[in-house]
Amino acid sequence: MSEIIASGKVVGMSYSLRNDAGVILDQASTEEPFLYIQGASQIVPGLETGLEGLKIGEKKNVTIAPEDAYGPVHPGLKMTVKKDQFPGINDIQAGMQFQAQSPEGHGMIFTIVGVAGDDVTIDGNHPLAGQTLHFTVEILSIRDATEEEKAHGHVHGPGGHHHH
Repeated sequence: MSEIIASGKVVGMSYSLRNDAGVILDQASTEEPFLYIQGASQIVPGLETGLEGLKIGEKKNVTIAPEDAYGPVHPGLKMTVKKDQFPGINDIQAGMQFQAQSPEGHGMIFTIVGVAGDDVTIDGNHPLAGQTLHFTVEILSIRDATEEEKAHGHVHGPGGHHHH
């Protein structure tokens, strides 16, 4: 009986991720596959749903709407702050990323989107928020997750510990 992707399985896959314009945003090769545990919320929900039930060797194109990926863009996460909010950084440029604490204490990544005089415009949305994602996936391996992997919620060993 061949393995199929189901909750609790460690899946190895190669993939390419493109946006609507066809630009490759991320990829994993067959030589260095991406490993994750199905059902452990390690990948975006839409991809997890799209891969359920596939077998080794199968290929699939999965298109995921923003709601099932990184969510919509939240205008409230874009704001303008003063340069003195970045002590010790003299050369603030668009494209820089900073980690900040949200009011709830979660780590959030902010990207600088613009600098005008003393005003710095920052965006706390995920870089892929609001984007439709186009995955081209090939399933390379499927195995049962170990008890330790299930307890920790991520894959151990070769290809594991990739925290995206």
